[in-house]
Amino acid sequence: MTDVIVHSIPGSPYGRAVMVVLEEKGVPYRLSPVAPGTFAKEPHIKRHPFAKVPAFEHDGFTLYETQPILRYIDRTFPGTALTPSDSKSAALMDLAMAVHDNYLFNGVSNIIAFQRIIGPLLMGLTPDEAAIEAVMPRAHQVFAELARLLGTQPYFAGGAVTLADLLLGPQLAMMSDTPEWAALSAPHGNVVNWLAAMNARPSMQATTWERVSAMAEAR
Repeated sequence: MTDVIVHSIPGSPYGRAVMVVLEEKGVPYRLSPVAPGTFAKEPHIKRHPFAKVPAFEHDGFTLYETQPILRYIDRTFPGTALTPSDSKSAALMDLAMAVHDNYLFNGVSNIIAFQRIIGPLLMGLTPDEAAIEAVMPRAHQVFAELARLLGTQPYFAGGAVTLADLLLGPQLAMMSDTPEWAALSAPHGNVVNWLAAMNARPSMQATTWERVSAMAEAR
């Protein structure tokens, strides 16, 4: 039995990012699904005191919050390094990851993807069109900045995949399933092409909604 456990809700882009990095490093893991409405209850609240996902276990060592989990996986397990060795490329990786957490997810995806996908699918909610419309200017700003950071390079920190790409990939893949994606991505062909390349990676193929849902059912 594997000693790596990911506690997450199937469909969470943050939980998916952890699984994508584990796939990239070739680390066996087990998904322990967390049901909607139970984040603030035992036993999950002991894993994540702020009642979010994912949480992570490795041989009795526990972590929460996605960025520390991703960095731990990259530092701990063998395989291709997912953090650049030079300081400038590492800083670009860190910057893209900060943009993801502070601006893409917080204030854009947590509203648009929730209203379009999570709320209707998991909670039976009707999308709040006014809430979506209100965040579109910020969403355009974030997409423009992501396109600027990516530029003409294949990945966000340069010529190789890093933790930044593997964090951004699941979030933008979810956004691409919303009607707003067409308007947000249309001016930014580099982001569209980057996401297509990311979606083709075996790690992303192994962690689609369907495959993660199957993992949850098979536990």
